[in-house]
Amino acid sequence: MLRVRCLRGGSRGAEAAHYIGSRLRGAFTGWVQRTFQSTQAAAASQNTCAADDKATSPVPKDCLVCSYNEWDPLEEVIVGRAENACVPPFSVEVKANTYEKYWGFYQKFGGQNFPKDHVKKAIAEIEEMCNILKGEGVIVKRPDPIDWSVKYKTPDFESTGMYAAMPRDILLVVGNEIIEAPMAWRARFFEYRAYRRLIKDYFNSGAKWTTAPKPTMADELYDQNYPIHSVEDRHKLAAQGKFVTTEFEPCFDAADFIRAGRDIFVQRSQVTNYMGIEWMRRHLAPDYRVHIISFKDPNPMHIDATFNIIGPGLVLSNPDRPCHQIELFKKAGWTVIQPPVPLIPDDHPLWMSSKWLSMNVLMLDEKRVMVDANETSIQKMFEKLGISTIKVNIRHANSLGGGFHCWTCDIRRRGTLQSYLD
Repeated sequence: MLRVRCLRGGSRGAEAAHYIGSRLRGAFTGWVQRTFQSTQAAAASQNTCAADDKATSPVPKDCLVCSYNEWDPLEEVIVGRAENACVPPFSVEVKANTYEKYWGFYQKFGGQNFPKDHVKKAIAEIEEMCNILKGEGVIVKRPDPIDWSVKYKTPDFESTGMYAAMPRDILLVVGNEIIEAPMAWRARFFEYRAYRRLIKDYFNSGAKWTTAPKPTMADELYDQNYPIHSVEDRHKLAAQGKFVTTEFEPCFDAADFIRAGRDIFVQRSQVTNYMGIEWMRRHLAPDYRVHIISFKDPNPMHIDATFNIIGPGLVLSNPDRPCHQIELFKKAGWTVIQPPVPLIPDDHPLWMSSKWLSMNVLMLDEKRVMVDANETSIQKMFEKLGISTIKVNIRHANSLGGGFHCWTCDIRRRGTLQSYLD
């Protein structure tokens, strides 16, 4: 765990202390008065979302944001947009997170739109997904469409944008709080802009809103000489604990965290560093416990196609990427299920993801799951578990880097804060 020392300097004399005190006393008194008045006004507000002292009591009804896990009954969700999606420039952090066979694609089309016909089909698939969610009684919200091809420049780098397709990557809901993640890709620096209208609405309804420290994304955040010439190189380096992101400043993608009530699990990945994990640990303590878990293959940039918790004490664990700490869950009485091999064909483009998006499912509640219409094997697996499958085809949307869990961020689930690991 990271530790911070606070250094205190001594006074240089009573006269200096008296002078400084006299200058500050008036300002401090005014500040106290203003703060007290502001606190009184806030307490009088009818639109509050203060949590009850009891951990298991529900969040007040007037709060639109409340989600503690991945399986309580889903009531409201944000679904991403494929519109205007752009290929990110082929920078060192993009190279470390993509397959070797697509590197030429990024080098050629970085900064340009993804293939028009493919995106058009993805848009239609996601629209149908939204319609099906609405038919299941779920309120659906969408981010704003933005032109992601616009080039931008900061004092530390320049880039074009990517998309607002994967709200799970940038937003993490913990209880009645929305946390904006400090993502690691330069192409995603301004992605938050697509969600600000929605987040402000939730904030105005009483939700908490936290933005993690925005990274500068200066060169020091990345190992500019990361010695990767093939995917095999990346596997060897990651197995040694070497990643393209350094510990220069906190960074994490929200999709590297998966929630189970009081316990939240996270992996160190190419986009999530230990400093980012420690920021989250301190921010959420003492009400939540953040656990680092690791896998045989640590390269996937997000946890939810490797380790996906689908119910109280029920987890899908990728057989190709076994969890090193799996005994922790078994000892707690959890059921660990290995999903079947995905059926997606080899020739289908997956520019930023693996075939294991088949296990990247969205639970509507403990007995309903949204699953790929083409993945009949995993459908049968869920049916044997007594879970009804809601079949949706998002094969073209998969190509942009995510399954149902990635394409969504659950804003409200009907449930309470509980412990499932004790």
